[in-house]
Amino acid sequence: MKYLLLVKRCLLLVAGLVIMAFGVAFSIQAGLGTCPISSLPYVLSLFAPLTVGTATIALHIPLILLQILVLRRRYDPVQLLQLPVALVFGALTDFSVWALQALTPSTYLMQWMFCIMGILLVGIGVSFEVTANVVTLAGEGIVLALCKAFSLKFANAKVGFDVTLVTLSSILSLLFLGHLAGVREGTVAAAIFVGLTAKQVNRPMQAFARRHLV
Repeated sequence: MKYLLLVKRCLLLVAGLVIMAFGVAFSIQAGLGTCPISSLPYVLSLFAPLTVGTATIALHIPLILLQILVLRRRYDPVQLLQLPVALVFGALTDFSVWALQALTPSTYLMQWMFCIMGILLVGIGVSFEVTANVVTLAGEGIVLALCKAFSLKFANAKVGFDVTLVTLSSILSLLFLGHLAGVREGTVAAAIFVGLTAKQVNRPMQAFARRHLV
């Protein structure tokens, strides 16, 4: 029974990763800026010989190392599973970008429709990931590590982390591309509404978890 529950949780996690990956792909196709966690990998993919997925994996590795550095003896070795999860998420992101490459919005309104779809999918995927309660992606992992190490509130630490990623993305795009890329009005919308979407989806997902995952 215990192993069956673990399998169910892992399947829910994978479903969440798939949904998030397509959310990232929709936000990229929208052309209005990606969500904060994907802004840096996207910008890196524009000037470095990396796909968005491989850049995502490359970003997760230092985030995992930072968690170890910040928490030291308090670091839970099970969180090293963030690395294989990052590999899966990176591969799914590349697949999603490839699958949607033919879908190009032709008007500003359609761009926003793609952007909203991306926000909804990322928010739903995050809710699935949290409900699965197996292991987090490194982006959430570093925020949780900072909260644990420095007694920070999660919301404040998350905002600070997102702002840092967007700032780095903006600087790199200006330095290497000569213009702002991957950071636009859609990035702001994602920063606000991804969390709100996840919060709304969490309610039925928690009921699902109580019924099927305990």
